[in-house]
Amino acid sequence: MSEPGSTAGTTVGVDVGATDRSLGQLVASATAEMSALVHDEIALAKAQLRQDVKRGATGGGAFAAAGAVLLFSLPMLSFALAYGFRTWTHWNMALCFLLSFGVNVLVAGLLALIGTVFVKKAKKGKGPQKVAASVKETTAVLQGVKPHPRPAVELDKVLDQAAIEAAVNGESSAVARSSA
Repeated sequence: MSEPGSTAGTTVGVDVGATDRSLGQLVASATAEMSALVHDEIALAKAQLRQDVKRGATGGGAFAAAGAVLLFSLPMLSFALAYGFRTWTHWNMALCFLLSFGVNVLVAGLLALIGTVFVKKAKKGKGPQKVAASVKETTAVLQGVKPHPRPAVELDKVLDQAAIEAAVNGESSAVARSSA
């Protein structure tokens, strides 16, 4: 049995390491790192969204070019092609105009196909969806985090260490022991 002033066998969750940080510093550090992580995730989402918008704009530009080609070049190109076909083949003039119109439609269809390919690439990008999934994953990991347990140190060893340090420093006062 222990004597009333003795603390033998008492353990305290004290970490002896001199480089340990306080709980406030750890919380501040975790908060700063969490904030940085969120800012990085937002920057990633913006970058991926910018890339998807650029692809969509390229596809839209190709569609606009197809429409412009079909609209503005039809009269001039149709006349030129029709007279060219008439010169080469000696066919009826109406048939030559139909043939030149068919060539214009094929060019516009090719440009529309190019526009469709770029729009599909923009839809497949799914940049914001990837970032949202990453944020959910990070949140799930952080919710499951438990504090790292600190090893329990016996109070007698801590007090004996303090007495040794006092003796080394030339202090002759005794270390007081609590009866708590």
